[in-house]
Amino acid sequence: MVSVRHLVFALALVGCGGALDATPDAPVGSATFLLTNARDLEGTPITLAVVDGSLVARDELPPSAPRMDAEGATIVPAFVDAHVHLSYDPVAAEHAAGGIAVAIDLAAPIEALTSPGDPLLVLRSGPMITSPNGYPLDSWGRAGFGIECADASSCTARVDQLVTAGAAVIKVPIEDVGGLDDASLAAIGARAHALHRLFVAHALTQMAVMRALRAGVDVLAHTPVTALDETTLEALRGHAVISTLSAFGGVETLRALRAHGVDVVYGTDLGNTRTTGIDPDEIALLAAAGLDLAAIVEAATATPARLFGLPRHGELSPGHAASFLLYRRALTDPTQLASPDVVVLDGVVRQTR
Repeated sequence: MVSVRHLVFALALVGCGGALDATPDAPVGSATFLLTNARDLEGTPITLAVVDGSLVARDELPPSAPRMDAEGATIVPAFVDAHVHLSYDPVAAEHAAGGIAVAIDLAAPIEALTSPGDPLLVLRSGPMITSPNGYPLDSWGRAGFGIECADASSCTARVDQLVTAGAAVIKVPIEDVGGLDDASLAAIGARAHALHRLFVAHALTQMAVMRALRAGVDVLAHTPVTALDETTLEALRGHAVISTLSAFGGVETLRALRAHGVDVVYGTDLGNTRTTGIDPDEIALLAAAGLDLAAIVEAATATPARLFGLPRHGELSPGHAASFLLYRRALTDPTQLASPDVVVLDGVVRQTR
């Protein structure tokens, strides 16, 4: 039986049933093996049976499959980063090597909608739908990170265009005043929902969030940077917010949102920020907002998997991807989540240390 320590130093597990290959371009879904003696965050033993990169029931594993002893290492699902810009900063391989299995790209030129995401699974919004020369076309996003429309009819057509091109979610920027008017925003939201797409808003202030709610937004792309009043907090109950605390701040606002039943989702705004893999600063700020270790893991795994419709991610059970992180030390500080000893995505070792 091969141990995690052997993986850390040898970078490979070889057996007659398959191989865990540490090279970045290893084929996805190549591995078949049994992982024993891992433990979840509560210390409960976990055994994982992996066939061709997917988790299966143990009796489905070939008898000849190699075995790996995790030696009591803590195991969690690989993370989802729910706010990235991989066209702005093309670091998908580095992000994957640091523990990210899925990324939600929330602004990119329309051509990126057909780009492969390997080694990550990437769900993309394409360009933000915005007013003529509105944000982000008036600043960092001039090279196609926004797409213009002028009224409700043309904005509805933009939703159709993006969904036809492959957009998995629809995103808009919302300011206190200016930009798209309320009728156009509502038309975008209605069309996104009719086409079964989440409606995401860049809305950083009290007024912008109120406008987002009137438009039917499902997800806030950032924690707002200003405090929200009680009425707005209550109106957001049942919605979701992507953290991005290291990019914009908002620790106390996130604490209030969580207390009012808003789902917190881990996201870094990679591209605006520059840390690939799991971001220790984002983790530390989530902890400062009141999330304990288990809540942070949930915000980066099960919650985004449910929100974005990721049936193969977010948990470690049969039918899911063999995408997980191993930590040889007991996790006593949430920021330790940023330093996995082994990263496995779809049964393939992407990084060890």
